[in-house]
Amino acid sequence: MNLRNNMARGVTTTALLVAATALAIPQAMATNADTKSEISSSTVGTAKPLGRLGGLTNLVIERIRVSDHVAESKFGTDSPIDDPAREEQVLEQVREQAAVVGVNPDAAVMFFRDQITASKVVQKGLFARWTAHPDEAPTSRPDLGQIREQLDQLTKDLLQELKSTEELRDKPVACTVQLALAAGSGAVLEQLDTLHRQALRTATDSVCSPS
Repeated sequence: MNLRNNMARGVTTTALLVAATALAIPQAMATNADTKSEISSSTVGTAKPLGRLGGLTNLVIERIRVSDHVAESKFGTDSPIDDPAREEQVLEQVREQAAVVGVNPDAAVMFFRDQITASKVVQKGLFARWTAHPDEAPTSRPDLGQIREQLDQLTKDLLQELKSTEELRDKPVACTVQLALAAGSGAVLEQLDTLHRQALRTATDSVCSPS
């Protein structure tokens, strides 16, 4: 019975901490807005998400943004959104790089599988939007090869962040609170729409899973 009560208290405490963090985010953003009076489009992306997982979350959001360009490069072509062979190739590279950096390869693969899923969330959402509203469809097509080079660099940077935040991410309560702070503030600072917020939730799903 005592064990059950302790577990219940632990869950309640976690929920309260996350709720308190979520409530603090708009207030922190408001304080920042008072200082600068108003955030213009030119300043979006210059500030970083808050908290100890801010660096990791910032890179996750950057990768999600790159998914827009992936969608632009594929829309109207025969290139599929789902590419299992390419995905497995990327994950195998992640596994090898994670071992070199000192990150648990299985945990790294799980995290990057979420990044791939988040990217497909964005691509499918944008494809649907552009199909329904052709006037919003891209008029140019980025080079997919250059985009993949950018994604390769982000993979290296993300692995370094996974390594540097390893101790925090192994503490579920503290990690959950810090992730709520980073993701909430990042979504506000980057002015993410509903589609990209959904992708962010998907991309950070396993951040607090013990490594």
